[in-house]
Amino acid sequence: MKKYRDHYFLKAKKDNYPARSVYKLKELDKRFKLFKPGQKVMDLGAAPGSWTLFAAEKVGEKGYVLSADIQNTETAFPPNVAFHQEDVFERTPEFEAEIEAVGPFDMVISDMAPKTTGHKFTDQARSMNLAEEALAVACKTLVKGGHFVVKVFQGPDEAAYGKTLRIYFDTMKTFKPKSSRAESKEIFFVGMGFKGLTE
Repeated sequence: MKKYRDHYFLKAKKDNYPARSVYKLKELDKRFKLFKPGQKVMDLGAAPGSWTLFAAEKVGEKGYVLSADIQNTETAFPPNVAFHQEDVFERTPEFEAEIEAVGPFDMVISDMAPKTTGHKFTDQARSMNLAEEALAVACKTLVKGGHFVVKVFQGPDEAAYGKTLRIYFDTMKTFKPKSSRAESKEIFFVGMGFKGLTE
């Protein structure tokens, strides 16, 4: 357990965030200037809620964060957040209706990760499956010019995924936050300037 009680773990406790993952999003925002007041953001893989809390802070009272995760969370969210326990692959009609009512979104962010098996290629494939579904959701719900942030486990499919993002976004970047654990294979893809879907 000792290695998990690192600088960012302790900092999250001190800063009242439920998980250390918030510092990854903070680094992404600092590097790419993603958030603005008043934005509508969809957060996929949101539990326990650190990304949602940070997004809610950044978009402010006039913004809105719609969050979803297959697991529930005990985190208390501010009034500009709606959290749903949802399977992104089998979204309920109620959640789809809220997406329709709230959207389109200025940004879709996804910190979704599979339950790891310890088998590298299985975990990478499952991570890519989640990333592809997050992109499908983003393409359906983003405003033109919107942004997309997604976590992927590094592996043989990441280059092809990056090429796909370039089709849909003006700019595509990859980023490895300092707050990621050294042994982690995670990397973040950032798509900026959604081109919109051509008919």
